[in-house]
Amino acid sequence: MAFKIGPLTIHLYGIIIMLGALAAAWLASVEAKRRGENPELVWDILLWVLIGGVIGARIWHILTPPASMVAEGITTRYYLTHPLAAIAIWRGGLGLPGALMGGLLAFYLFARARKINFVLWLDIAAPAIALAQSIGRWGNYVNQELYGAPTNLPWAIYIDPEHRLPKFADKAYYHPLFFYESVWDLLNMALLLYLARKHGDKLFTGDLFLIYLMVYSFGRFMLEFIRLDRPTFGSFDVNQVLMGIVAVGSAAALIWRHRNGAPAPQRPKRRRR
Repeated sequence: MAFKIGPLTIHLYGIIIMLGALAAAWLASVEAKRRGENPELVWDILLWVLIGGVIGARIWHILTPPASMVAEGITTRYYLTHPLAAIAIWRGGLGLPGALMGGLLAFYLFARARKINFVLWLDIAAPAIALAQSIGRWGNYVNQELYGAPTNLPWAIYIDPEHRLPKFADKAYYHPLFFYESVWDLLNMALLLYLARKHGDKLFTGDLFLIYLMVYSFGRFMLEFIRLDRPTFGSFDVNQVLMGIVAVGSAAALIWRHRNGAPAPQRPKRRRR
Protein backbone atom coordinates (compact mmCIF):
# COMPACT_ATOMS: atom_id res chain seq x y z
CA MET A 1 0.00 0.00 0.00
CA ALA A 2 1.45 3.35 -1.04
CA PHE A 3 0.54 6.89 -2.03
CA LYS A 4 2.22 9.61 -4.07
CA ILE A 5 3.33 13.10 -3.11
CA GLY A 6 4.45 14.67 -6.36
CA PRO A 7 7.15 12.43 -7.86
CA LEU A 8 7.66 10.58 -4.54
CA THR A 9 6.03 7.24 -3.74
CA ILE A 10 5.47 6.85 0.01
CA HIS A 11 5.00 3.29 1.23
CA LEU A 12 2.80 2.92 4.30
CA TYR A 13 4.94 -0.05 5.39
CA GLY A 14 7.97 2.23 5.62
CA ILE A 15 6.06 4.83 7.62
CA ILE A 16 4.98 2.20 10.14
CA ILE A 17 8.55 0.94 10.48
CA MET A 18 9.78 4.47 11.13
CA LEU A 19 7.05 5.09 13.69
CA GLY A 20 8.14 1.93 15.48
CA ALA A 21 11.77 3.07 15.44
CA LEU A 22 10.90 6.53 16.81
CA ALA A 23 8.68 5.08 19.54
CA ALA A 24 11.47 2.69 20.49
CA ALA A 25 14.02 5.51 20.64
CA TRP A 26 11.72 7.53 22.90
CA LEU A 27 11.22 4.58 25.27
CA ALA A 28 14.96 3.85 25.32
CA SER A 29 15.67 7.50 26.18
CA VAL A 30 13.24 7.27 29.11
CA GLU A 31 14.96 4.11 30.34
CA ALA A 32 18.40 5.64 29.89
CA LYS A 33 17.43 8.67 31.96
CA ARG A 34 15.94 6.45 34.67
CA ARG A 35 19.22 4.54 34.90
CA GLY A 36 21.29 7.71 35.07
CA GLU A 37 22.66 7.46 31.53
CA ASN A 38 22.64 10.13 28.86
CA PRO A 39 19.24 9.92 27.08
CA GLU A 40 20.45 12.02 24.14
CA LEU A 41 22.80 9.18 23.18
CA VAL A 42 19.79 7.16 22.05
CA TRP A 43 19.19 9.40 19.05
CA ASP A 44 22.79 8.93 17.90
CA ILE A 45 22.43 5.18 18.29
CA LEU A 46 19.17 5.15 16.30
CA LEU A 47 20.77 6.01 12.95
CA TRP A 48 23.41 3.29 13.31
CA VAL A 49 20.82 0.69 14.31
CA LEU A 50 18.46 1.59 11.47
CA ILE A 51 21.19 1.26 8.84
CA GLY A 52 22.53 -1.97 10.32
CA GLY A 53 19.03 -3.35 10.78
CA VAL A 54 17.94 -2.72 7.19
CA ILE A 55 21.14 -4.24 5.79
CA GLY A 56 20.86 -7.26 8.08
CA ALA A 57 17.16 -7.73 7.30
CA ARG A 58 17.84 -7.70 3.55
CA ILE A 59 20.76 -10.11 3.81
CA TRP A 60 18.64 -12.51 5.87
CA HIS A 61 15.87 -12.37 3.27
CA ILE A 62 18.35 -13.02 0.47
CA LEU A 63 19.78 -16.03 2.30
CA THR A 64 16.37 -17.40 3.39
CA PRO A 65 13.71 -16.47 0.80
CA PRO A 66 10.23 -17.83 1.61
CA ALA A 67 8.93 -20.91 -0.16
CA SER A 68 6.55 -18.93 -2.40
CA MET A 69 9.43 -16.90 -3.84
CA VAL A 70 11.60 -19.99 -4.32
CA ALA A 71 8.74 -21.55 -6.31
CA GLU A 72 8.87 -18.50 -8.62
CA GLY A 73 12.62 -18.89 -9.10
CA ILE A 74 13.61 -16.05 -6.74
CA THR A 75 16.27 -17.89 -4.77
CA THR A 76 19.50 -16.93 -3.07
CA ARG A 77 21.31 -17.80 -6.28
CA TYR A 78 18.99 -15.47 -8.21
CA TYR A 79 19.77 -12.56 -5.88
CA LEU A 80 23.51 -13.21 -6.05
CA THR A 81 23.40 -13.09 -9.85
CA HIS A 82 21.02 -10.08 -9.97
CA PRO A 83 22.59 -7.43 -7.70
CA LEU A 84 20.00 -4.78 -8.57
CA ALA A 85 17.23 -7.09 -7.38
CA ALA A 86 19.23 -7.81 -4.22
CA ILE A 87 19.23 -4.15 -3.18
CA ALA A 88 15.63 -3.40 -4.24
CA ILE A 89 14.19 -3.38 -0.71
CA TRP A 90 11.29 -1.22 -1.89
CA ARG A 91 9.93 -4.33 -3.61
CA GLY A 92 9.67 -6.10 -0.25
CA GLY A 93 11.76 -8.71 1.45
CA LEU A 94 13.09 -7.96 4.93
CA GLY A 95 13.77 -10.65 7.53
CA LEU A 96 13.27 -9.73 11.19
CA PRO A 97 15.99 -12.09 12.54
CA GLY A 98 18.46 -10.40 10.21
CA ALA A 99 17.26 -6.96 11.28
CA LEU A 100 17.96 -7.85 14.89
CA MET A 101 21.41 -9.24 14.13
CA GLY A 102 22.36 -6.34 11.88
CA GLY A 103 21.09 -3.79 14.36
CA LEU A 104 22.99 -5.43 17.22
CA LEU A 105 26.22 -5.47 15.23
CA ALA A 106 25.84 -1.77 14.40
CA PHE A 107 25.02 -1.07 18.04
CA TYR A 108 28.16 -2.92 19.16
CA LEU A 109 30.35 -0.94 16.75
CA PHE A 110 28.81 2.30 17.98
CA ALA A 111 29.38 1.30 21.62
CA ARG A 112 33.05 0.56 20.91
CA ALA A 113 33.52 3.83 19.06
CA ARG A 114 31.89 5.87 21.83
CA LYS A 115 33.32 3.73 24.67
CA ILE A 116 30.00 3.05 26.38
CA ASN A 117 28.91 -0.09 28.27
CA PHE A 118 27.44 -2.20 25.46
CA VAL A 119 25.77 -4.79 27.74
CA LEU A 120 24.19 -2.14 29.97
CA TRP A 121 22.79 -0.38 26.92
CA LEU A 122 21.39 -3.67 25.64
CA ASP A 123 19.31 -3.81 28.82
CA ILE A 124 18.19 -0.23 28.24
CA ALA A 125 17.23 -1.05 24.66
CA ALA A 126 15.49 -4.40 25.30
CA PRO A 127 11.95 -3.07 26.03
CA ALA A 128 12.33 -0.56 23.20
CA ILE A 129 13.23 -3.29 20.70
CA ALA A 130 10.11 -5.22 21.69
CA LEU A 131 8.00 -2.06 21.18
CA ALA A 132 9.51 -1.44 17.74
CA GLN A 133 8.74 -5.01 16.73
CA SER A 134 5.15 -4.74 17.98
CA ILE A 135 4.48 -1.58 15.95
CA GLY A 136 6.45 -2.73 12.91
CA ARG A 137 4.37 -5.89 12.53
CA TRP A 138 1.40 -3.74 11.47
CA GLY A 139 3.33 -3.05 8.29
CA ASN A 140 2.67 -6.69 7.43
CA TYR A 141 -1.04 -6.01 7.81
CA VAL A 142 -1.12 -3.20 5.23
CA ASN A 143 0.92 -5.37 2.85
CA GLN A 144 -1.34 -8.39 3.46
CA GLU A 145 1.59 -10.62 4.37
CA LEU A 146 2.68 -12.72 7.33
CA TYR A 147 -0.71 -14.33 7.77
CA GLY A 148 -1.26 -17.79 9.20
CA ALA A 149 -3.24 -20.83 8.21
CA PRO A 150 -6.84 -20.53 6.96
CA THR A 151 -9.38 -20.24 9.77
CA ASN A 152 -13.03 -19.45 10.45
CA LEU A 153 -12.36 -17.82 13.82
CA PRO A 154 -14.22 -14.52 14.45
CA TRP A 155 -10.99 -12.52 14.32
CA ALA A 156 -9.79 -14.00 11.03
CA ILE A 157 -8.59 -11.49 8.44
CA TYR A 158 -9.55 -11.36 4.78
CA ILE A 159 -6.70 -11.70 2.28
CA ASP A 160 -7.19 -10.44 -1.26
CA PRO A 161 -6.84 -13.15 -3.94
CA GLU A 162 -3.62 -11.64 -5.36
CA HIS A 163 -1.92 -11.99 -1.97
CA ARG A 164 -2.91 -15.61 -1.34
CA LEU A 165 -0.56 -18.52 -1.84
CA PRO A 166 -1.52 -20.62 -4.88
CA LYS A 167 -2.16 -23.66 -2.69
CA PHE A 168 -4.78 -21.69 -0.72
CA ALA A 169 -6.29 -19.65 -3.54
CA ASP A 170 -9.82 -20.75 -2.58
CA LYS A 171 -9.42 -19.71 1.08
CA ALA A 172 -10.40 -16.15 1.98
CA TYR A 173 -9.83 -15.88 5.75
CA TYR A 174 -6.64 -16.53 7.71
CA HIS A 175 -5.07 -16.27 11.14
CA PRO A 176 -3.75 -12.71 11.69
CA LEU A 177 -0.28 -13.97 12.47
CA PHE A 178 1.19 -10.46 12.39
CA PHE A 179 -1.30 -9.45 15.11
CA TYR A 180 -0.45 -12.41 17.34
CA GLU A 181 3.22 -11.50 17.16
CA SER A 182 2.49 -7.81 17.72
CA VAL A 183 0.58 -8.60 20.92
CA TRP A 184 3.30 -11.00 22.07
CA ASP A 185 5.96 -8.32 21.54
CA LEU A 186 3.87 -5.79 23.45
CA LEU A 187 3.52 -8.21 26.37
CA ASN A 188 7.28 -8.80 26.21
CA MET A 189 7.87 -5.05 26.49
CA ALA A 190 5.52 -4.79 29.48
CA LEU A 191 7.26 -7.70 31.22
CA LEU A 192 10.70 -6.18 30.69
CA LEU A 193 9.62 -2.78 32.00
CA TYR A 194 8.04 -4.42 35.05
CA LEU A 195 11.15 -6.48 35.83
CA ALA A 196 13.46 -3.50 35.34
CA ARG A 197 11.48 -1.37 37.76
CA LYS A 198 10.31 -3.86 40.38
CA HIS A 199 13.16 -6.38 40.42
CA GLY A 200 16.08 -4.43 38.99
CA ASP A 201 18.12 -4.96 42.16
CA LYS A 202 18.03 -8.73 41.55
CA LEU A 203 19.06 -8.59 37.91
CA PHE A 204 22.62 -8.72 36.63
CA THR A 205 23.69 -6.45 33.81
CA GLY A 206 22.63 -8.20 30.62
CA ASP A 207 19.80 -10.21 32.22
CA LEU A 208 17.06 -8.03 30.79
CA PHE A 209 18.30 -8.50 27.24
CA LEU A 210 18.56 -12.27 27.78
CA ILE A 211 14.96 -12.29 29.02
CA TYR A 212 13.92 -10.32 25.95
CA LEU A 213 15.61 -12.87 23.68
CA MET A 214 14.10 -15.81 25.56
CA VAL A 215 10.52 -14.49 25.50
CA TYR A 216 10.60 -13.18 21.93
CA SER A 217 12.21 -16.30 20.51
CA PHE A 218 9.82 -18.65 22.31
CA GLY A 219 6.81 -16.75 20.98
CA ARG A 220 8.18 -16.64 17.46
CA PHE A 221 9.02 -20.37 17.62
CA MET A 222 5.42 -21.24 18.52
CA LEU A 223 3.87 -18.93 15.93
CA GLU A 224 5.91 -20.50 13.14
CA PHE A 225 3.68 -23.60 13.47
CA ILE A 226 0.77 -21.73 11.85
CA ARG A 227 2.81 -19.71 9.36
CA LEU A 228 2.27 -20.74 5.74
CA ASP A 229 5.06 -19.13 3.74
CA ARG A 230 8.20 -20.26 5.58
CA PRO A 231 11.84 -20.09 4.55
CA THR A 232 13.05 -23.67 4.60
CA PHE A 233 16.29 -25.59 4.38
CA GLY A 234 15.43 -29.13 3.42
CA SER A 235 12.49 -30.00 5.69
CA PHE A 236 13.45 -27.48 8.39
CA ASP A 237 11.86 -24.08 8.98
CA VAL A 238 14.97 -21.87 9.18
CA ASN A 239 13.35 -19.22 11.37
CA GLN A 240 11.85 -21.75 13.75
CA VAL A 241 15.12 -23.61 14.19
CA LEU A 242 16.98 -20.35 14.85
CA MET A 243 14.35 -19.16 17.32
CA GLY A 244 14.43 -22.48 19.16
CA ILE A 245 18.21 -22.28 19.52
CA VAL A 246 18.07 -18.66 20.72
CA ALA A 247 15.27 -19.36 23.22
CA VAL A 248 17.04 -22.34 24.77
CA GLY A 249 20.45 -20.66 24.66
CA SER A 250 19.30 -17.43 26.33
CA ALA A 251 17.39 -19.34 29.01
CA ALA A 252 20.43 -21.50 29.70
CA ALA A 253 22.68 -18.44 29.88
CA LEU A 254 20.32 -16.75 32.33
CA ILE A 255 20.22 -19.80 34.60
CA TRP A 256 23.99 -20.29 34.41
CA ARG A 257 24.70 -16.67 35.31
CA HIS A 258 22.58 -16.80 38.46
CA ARG A 259 23.92 -20.17 39.54
CA ASN A 260 27.54 -19.20 39.04
CA GLY A 261 27.39 -15.56 40.01
CA ALA A 262 27.54 -12.86 37.37
CA PRO A 263 28.82 -9.32 37.98
CA ALA A 264 26.95 -7.31 40.58
CA PRO A 265 23.51 -5.99 39.60
CA GLN A 266 23.57 -2.67 37.76
CA ARG A 267 21.79 -0.05 39.85
CA PRO A 268 20.61 3.22 38.34
CA LYS A 269 23.03 6.10 38.84
CA ARG A 270 21.90 9.35 40.33
CA ARG A 271 22.07 12.18 37.87
CA ARG A 272 23.43 15.49 39.06
CA ARG A 273 21.00 18.36 38.99
